[in-house]
Amino acid sequence: MILPCHDDAQTAESVATAVQAVHDGRVIVLPTDTVYGVGADAFQPDAVAAVLAAKGRGRHMPPPVLIPSIDTVLGLGMDVAEKATALMREFWPGALTVIVTAQPSLAWDLGETGGTVALRVPDHPVALAVLKQTGPLAVTSANRTGRPAAMTAADAEEQLGDSVAVYLDGGEAPGGEASTIVRATGPHLEILRLGALSREQLAAVVGEEAFGERAE
Repeated sequence: MILPCHDDAQTAESVATAVQAVHDGRVIVLPTDTVYGVGADAFQPDAVAAVLAAKGRGRHMPPPVLIPSIDTVLGLGMDVAEKATALMREFWPGALTVIVTAQPSLAWDLGETGGTVALRVPDHPVALAVLKQTGPLAVTSANRTGRPAAMTAADAEEQLGDSVAVYLDGGEAPGGEASTIVRATGPHLEILRLGALSREQLAAVVGEEAFGERAE
């Protein structure tokens, strides 16, 4: 079902329905600051598996985890580098994904993560409203693998159909560039994908030396 999020009253009611679906272990679609995402409770393995199945993706491509604020990082990651935290404080909410070492005690199964987790705080009011009530969600772009990312809830429904319990309609997604991905699990930060944020913007916060020797 597609639920509208076009004014405060609608959004509150629609978000409440989506949050209940997440608690029940079902899959939802929600707007983000880039494209629409499909996700579920990161701590319910069957729900995460349902997200991957809906997308047509295997465990070898585990989904990132969207969180409501930087405070959540402490419970999910361990030995998070100071410079990684500095980037989070500067660019969250926003188009920055940071890969950190996951807490080994966490009762979740996101796929073949190699003991890491990719975290992001999205800069979208509907997504944040959901996350503040659900906690961490395993979220990937709301499209079948190999097809264009969904820019509207209707686009997502056309691709994902009944595999999703609730579609939150926040209007057309802003689109634009994908998030920049930084790995922060080694002695230096490593940029895995340049997106909305440039290397120069990152270096302005943490210094070029944070990335080690620059490859020519």
